[in-house]
Amino acid sequence: MAIAEAPPILNFSSFYGDDEEAKARLIAQVRKCCLHNGFFQIVGHNVPAELQEAVLECVKKFFSLPQEDKELVLKEKNTWNRGYEKIGSQILEAGTAPDLKEGFYIGEEIPTDHPYFVHKRLNSGPNFWPETMEGVEEFKATCTSYYKAMHALARDVLVVIAQTLDLDASFFKDFTTDAVATLRFLHYPPQPPDSDEKISRGIGAHTDFGSVTLLMQDEVDGLQVYEKSTDEWLDVVPVKGAYVVNLGDMFQRWSNDLYVSNTHRVINKSGKERYSIPFFYSGNPDYVIECLPNCRREGESSKYPPDSVEGIVGGSYKKSYGAAEAFKKTTPTAAPTAISV
Repeated sequence: MAIAEAPPILNFSSFYGDDEEAKARLIAQVRKCCLHNGFFQIVGHNVPAELQEAVLECVKKFFSLPQEDKELVLKEKNTWNRGYEKIGSQILEAGTAPDLKEGFYIGEEIPTDHPYFVHKRLNSGPNFWPETMEGVEEFKATCTSYYKAMHALARDVLVVIAQTLDLDASFFKDFTTDAVATLRFLHYPPQPPDSDEKISRGIGAHTDFGSVTLLMQDEVDGLQVYEKSTDEWLDVVPVKGAYVVNLGDMFQRWSNDLYVSNTHRVINKSGKERYSIPFFYSGNPDYVIECLPNCRREGESSKYPPDSVEGIVGGSYKKSYGAAEAFKKTTPTAAPTAISV
């Protein structure tokens, strides 16, 4: 009988060093993960621990604001996906209730005269900051610094992934130039102990939309990755300072289904508040996604037609948020619930 193991923890420090054998081992390990379920964790990256701790404090500070202050920056007040997301705004798993999470979306500070904003490019515009927060300028500075650090780490991860496909290390340069990404703060109140696990989720079972996701967890568990070979859910135990890395649907499409965008979910049954910070890397919105080299056998056709990053990722956003709105209209009494401790 196969014994399933949670996504492995890989030491990314060799990426920054001069040991070519160590780099080759890292590339081989990442390739194995991409072929299996598209998930792995990394330590030894170059995001400072002090910055990680500072942004986690920002997350907790934001979600501790009075509800009326958070709702001053509701993301429904703009059309470019920035600001606060109330509990129950999204459904990512068919047949479940709206997700038991609240969120806050941050991106690059795009001014209103920037071409991306003018032409309504994917998730592009000014950030929607909580101006009523005490120390908001420090909050902005920390969030912005962290966003930039994650952009750099995502580019590094893509350099490694390129080499797993025997492509040049710079292969994704055009894709990462002027790229769009989303930093998302998430708070999962504990689920009621008697809640029905079949319909109650922090986040329902889903795959991510874009190219790669980099997730920092706090110390509270709840993230689970589906293991197809054994038909079970595996806990991804939080590791201090580590990033959970996974491929998204767009990358699976890009690789002609060679690499895997895998199903995962969050169920917070810990009795504690859970916080996490995913960074979703979409890429240049105008970049056309078509089958990567070395991802199909000779004579084999591409499984997907070419499409832009904006077309692929934008469509997925609309689908998941539309599902939650439809649920609320048809099930008005099924409001999501959570408990506080």
